[in-house]
Amino acid sequence: MRHTIRKQVRKQRETLRIYGYGLCMGTADALPGVSGGTVALLLGFYGRLIAAITALTPRRALEVLGAYDPQRRPQARKALLEMDLQFLLPLGVGMVTAVALIAGAVSSLAESHPIALFGFFTGLIAASAIVLFRSLRLASRTNALAASAGTALALLVASNVVQLPGSGATLIFLSGVFAISAMILPGISGALILILLGQYVFLSAELTAFLGAIRATLSGNASLTAAVDPGTTVVVFVLGGFVGLVTIARIVRRALERAREPTLLFLVGLIAGSIPAPLHNVAEAHALTVDVLAQTGAWAVLGALALFALDALAGGFDPE
Repeated sequence: MRHTIRKQVRKQRETLRIYGYGLCMGTADALPGVSGGTVALLLGFYGRLIAAITALTPRRALEVLGAYDPQRRPQARKALLEMDLQFLLPLGVGMVTAVALIAGAVSSLAESHPIALFGFFTGLIAASAIVLFRSLRLASRTNALAASAGTALALLVASNVVQLPGSGATLIFLSGVFAISAMILPGISGALILILLGQYVFLSAELTAFLGAIRATLSGNASLTAAVDPGTTVVVFVLGGFVGLVTIARIVRRALERAREPTLLFLVGLIAGSIPAPLHNVAEAHALTVDVLAQTGAWAVLGALALFALDALAGGFDPE
């Protein structure tokens, strides 16, 4: 009896620990700068995360769905264990909790204090590029070209010279594909991708509106219809994220296995080229006067110092 209780307590502690990992990873991915993948590396569960995500295949999903047949239940149980859902579920819940909390803060600050918010983000992005470039080498022509290509692509996207095809639901879906793929990679943040694509503030506001409508419905202050429009946006983004998780994330993983340093330099180049992206939000809210630029610069310095402090506390980010 005591052994069973101790086992249950250990299991609950493990679940809470994984939930805490999810909170940390979700916080990192909801802010441009340190990626969730880097947090996973620092906390020591990156290998398990990648193995669990790689195990999410259509074949295993079909085996789990076949659990209604008693004869197929052993296969379903085996597939569940292989997908490591006891790890992915609390991790995912922790990430969703963190993203939901930060989305509300971002939506509010984007309206009330855009200079502080996006200036801080600019500093986070710039400092993360410096920190990660420090760990890589530009010695070969291939490495230099990879970094230059990533930087150029990000600058073209940030300036709207290159855009994702489509708009509305298509753009939201593609944003989910690329943002969620980035979330599991060391060095690049899902929030950074959304800022680069101009969808970060919009999606944060939609998520906040959806959660607010659900709370209002549960308390009896509103009908469920208020949650339909923002809920549709959230669902489309999540579907895109799932597709990205089982497609592009795997492609990038293969690229990392075959040409790790050039691939990482391309990804860090994307970060470097994204430095000006948050400034578009400042320009939309205020005329870029000397005073506005000075305030933005001050907040950027603060964001950079925060990232450098985190780097020092963590003992340095290692993209390997």
